[in-house]
Amino acid sequence: MRRAAFAVAAGAMAVSLAACGSAKESGGGSSSSSAKKGDNIKVGLLLPENQTARYEKFDKPLIEKKVKELTNNKATLVYANAKQDASTQNQQVDTMITNKVDVLIVDAVDSAAIKNSVQKAKDAGIPVVAYDRLAQGPIDAYTSFDNETVGKTQGEALLKALGSKAKSGKIVMMNGSSTDPNAAQFKKGALSVLQGKVNIGKSYDTKDWKPENANANMEGAISAIGKKNLIGVYSANDGMAGGIITALKAAGISNIPVTGQDAELAGVQRIVAGTQYMSVYKPYAPEADAAAEMAVDLAQGKSLDSVAKDKVDSPTTQQIPSVLVAVQSLTKDNIQDTVIKDGVYTVADICTPQYKAACDKIGLK
Repeated sequence: MRRAAFAVAAGAMAVSLAACGSAKESGGGSSSSSAKKGDNIKVGLLLPENQTARYEKFDKPLIEKKVKELTNNKATLVYANAKQDASTQNQQVDTMITNKVDVLIVDAVDSAAIKNSVQKAKDAGIPVVAYDRLAQGPIDAYTSFDNETVGKTQGEALLKALGSKAKSGKIVMMNGSSTDPNAAQFKKGALSVLQGKVNIGKSYDTKDWKPENANANMEGAISAIGKKNLIGVYSANDGMAGGIITALKAAGISNIPVTGQDAELAGVQRIVAGTQYMSVYKPYAPEADAAAEMAVDLAQGKSLDSVAKDKVDSPTTQQIPSVLVAVQSLTKDNIQDTVIKDGVYTVADICTPQYKAACDKIGLK
C-alpha cells in the first residue's frame, strides 16, 4: 500500500486528540545527543501481548522485514513481548536502554504506566515511536489507525444489521480495556453513531481485552437483560467477540449481530459461518511500515517530514509527528476483496473442512 494511504481519515483523529494535549513536552525528533548513524542500527520493539493473534503473526514480522529493507539488511531488531503485564514492559524498556538500542518502538500495555519508562529512554538519548497505542511521555512519533473511525465503522455496521429492529430490544457494549487509550476512542466513535438509535442495556470495559473476561461479562449481561430482550452486541475486537459468541451459544441465543475488529482468522471464519456479523479490517502492513520508517529515520537522525504528515496530541505531549492508517468494514460480502486480495489469508486458511459448506454458500472458493 502506498504511503499516501497512511494519511487517509487522519484529520478527524488529529482534531479529536488535539484537545487532550496540555503538557509542555513536545515530541517530534530524535534526541539532540544522538549522532547520525548509518544502517548498522539497533531497533528495539516492545509489543503488549500475545493473546491477540496479530502481534506475533503480523506486526513483528512486518516491522522486522521493513527495518531490514530500509537498512540494507544491516539493522538488528531486538524484540520482547510483555504478555499483558505493564510492569514487565517497564522492565523491558530498562533492558532496551541497557542494551543501547538506537530507537525504540513501543506498543504500550498501559499508556499511562509506560510514561516514566519513555522518559528514561528519552533521557538516555533513545527516541521512542508509539505503535498502535498512543503512550504517554515524550514520544517522538506515533502510528496507528483512526480509532474513532474504527468505532464509528463498528457502530454503523451494527445499526445496518439491526435495521428496523434497532429499538426493539437492548444491545450490550463490550468495550476494550480501560488501560488502553484506543479502547476509549473506539467507544467514543461507536457511541457517536449508536446513542439515541439503540437502547444500551449493559456496557463493560473489559479487563485486559481478554476473551474469557468478555465471556463472563456477557453471561452477566444475558442474566440482567434477559435472552428475549437482547438484539445485538457491540464487541470492540474479534478476540472478545469469540468469548461473547460462546456465551450467547451457551444461553441458546443465535442470529443476533456481533461486531469485531482486527480481522483475525477465527473472526473471519465466524463471519463466514454467520455467528459474527462483521470485523474491522486494519491493514497491518502500512502501519508496520510507517513505524519502521519513522524508527529508522529517528535512529539515523533524519527528519520525519517525508513520512509523518499529521500531528497528534497525547495527554502529555503535543504535536507528535504521526501516521494514521485507514480502515474498512469486513463482512461476508467483501472477504475476497480485502483479506484474501491483500494476502493476509488464503481461501484454504479460511475454508477449512469445518467452514467449507459456509464458504461455498457465500461463493468463497
